[in-house]
Amino acid sequence: MTAPPAPIAPTGPQEDLRALFGPSTTLFATLAGPQHVLESANPAFLAAVGATAARPGMALADLVAEPGVQDLIAPLDAVYRTGESTTARDVRVRLEAGVQGSFDLTYEPRRDGDGTVTGVHVLGVETTQVQYAQRLMAEHRALLEQIARQAPLAEVLDGMASTIERLTPGDVIVSILLADPDGRHLRHGAAPSLPSFYNEAIDGIAIGEGVGSCGTAAHRRERVVVSDIATDQFWADFRDLATRAGLGACWSTPILARDGALLGTFAVYHRTARAPGEADLALTQVFADTAALAIERHHIESAKAAAEEAARVAHDALAEAVRAERELRADAERRAAAAAELTARMRTAAASQAVVPHPEHCQLGGASGCAAPAEIKVADSWGDSAWGCSAHVEEAIMNVRSVFIASEELGGLAAYRDR
Repeated sequence: MTAPPAPIAPTGPQEDLRALFGPSTTLFATLAGPQHVLESANPAFLAAVGATAARPGMALADLVAEPGVQDLIAPLDAVYRTGESTTARDVRVRLEAGVQGSFDLTYEPRRDGDGTVTGVHVLGVETTQVQYAQRLMAEHRALLEQIARQAPLAEVLDGMASTIERLTPGDVIVSILLADPDGRHLRHGAAPSLPSFYNEAIDGIAIGEGVGSCGTAAHRRERVVVSDIATDQFWADFRDLATRAGLGACWSTPILARDGALLGTFAVYHRTARAPGEADLALTQVFADTAALAIERHHIESAKAAAEEAARVAHDALAEAVRAERELRADAERRAAAAAELTARMRTAAASQAVVPHPEHCQLGGASGCAAPAEIKVADSWGDSAWGCSAHVEEAIMNVRSVFIASEELGGLAAYRDR
């Protein structure tokens, strides 16, 4: 009989969240008598009470080394005395490696066959991760709301970096770099806790193999983990800069669009050399995906604004062209009207010239008349002619194409030339 296939480990955002919140620790102990003599306990309980050399038969008071552990012990007396179970919520206790944890502790009385209380069972369920998850998800939801209402990208990214630094245990520093439109460099996006000299130095770093954690991650399109900046070859050109900034480790995750295009990098720094745990990597992936959403939304809105501005400029240009065309058309109509009027004046003058060959006054003054001497004779291609002053003659020549100065024999050209 063949063995069943091994289960496939699920991946994706849900697994990122599972890894991010991690497993919870359980405390367990069985205690006897009013002195709470230890009968059995798991290592987590012994670490919580600071019992480094515990063995069965020892009273709990003799095991306790941690200050403030009365928060763990005091309810034991009450339960043993009253026989009533009780639960203490969110009790802070020490875990292994000195890490503080939050627990819900349940104290249950132990009874013999006659119902007499003989001891206490202690069961503790860690709530640290639940509280962390609640805070983190609340902050994450606030970031998504910022993105939805189109808050400025710098505000969203700064808030994201500050949130992670505030909620993550340990001395964590977050940096977000944005892909330059040229596709070859990374630009400063957000890094509220890095010194300004460091941010200025890496603003515009090249995307390429071996260019620190972020330049390499952007080039490879995959996460790059540097556990010790002091020895890693990727940091050869930036080691002195990192030393000045007090940085010991850096792991960087590329921020990718839905189509796989590079949007930037999401980096987590530590002050000391350190390799990331599963929760660390899950945290960076969750927020790298959120940063991708914010950056893509920003690009869409920027492109939309640019298109709207281009449309506005084109509309204004078209409106200006229409206005100019109308003005030109109106000017042409005014000129045509003026030409028609002058033509009519010439015909009227020609008709009167049949009676008075050389009038004393200008004949081109129109209805208002002109008292200037008639010095120049003009004619048109239809044979009409008239005498006028130099001002009206020039106006006729400029506005009526067919008008020309009459022959020298008639005295017009000489008078015009010698005026």
